[in-house]
Order: sequence, then C-alpha cells, then structure tokens
Amino acid sequence: MEENKELTASNYDDINAKWDACIDLSLRRFVYSSLAGAFGGFIFFRSPVTRWASVAFGAGVGIGSAYTDCSSIFGGYSPKLAPPKLDDAPAPKVGLMCY
Repeated sequence: MEENKELTASNYDDINAKWDACIDLSLRRFVYSSLAGAFGGFIFFRSPVTRWASVAFGAGVGIGSAYTDCSSIFGGYSPKLAPPKLDDAPAPKVGLMCY
C-alpha cells in the first residue's frame, strides 16, 4: 500500500512538472513571436490593420508551435514524422496516354 502511494505522488509531481514546462513554453513562444510579428509589421507594413495582422499571425505561430511541443511532452504524437517506406508505396504505372 505504501508503494502505491509513492507511485501516485511521483506521478502527480511528474504531471505538475510537465504542466509547468508547458505553460512556460507557451507564454514564452506567444510573447516572443508576437513581438517578432510586431517588429516585422512595423518594418514592412504601413497600415495599422496589416501591422495588427502580422502580430496576430506571429501569436498564432507561437501558440501552434507551443501546442505541438506540449503534446509531445505529454506523450501525444511525435512532432517528427517518419518518412514513408518506399517498399509500401505502389509503383507508378508507365504507359502511353492516348487522348
């Protein structure tokens, strides 16, 4: 019974550490990419609407990349996809096409 309690306490500590890392990563990427979008909007665009759009795009990129990394931290899918095997791909049919 004692071992079971230690395992659950260990799991809670692990989950808390994962949440802390994920929140830290999300906030940093959101802020840094929003600032990069603001800087890029200030340099490249004149209209306030396009400047705000570049800030929103930067924030979206930051949140998206943080979501991808957080899902891999929590044991979701791997962000690095394996290349397809060439043996599984069907061979292309070579022939003359008549129109």
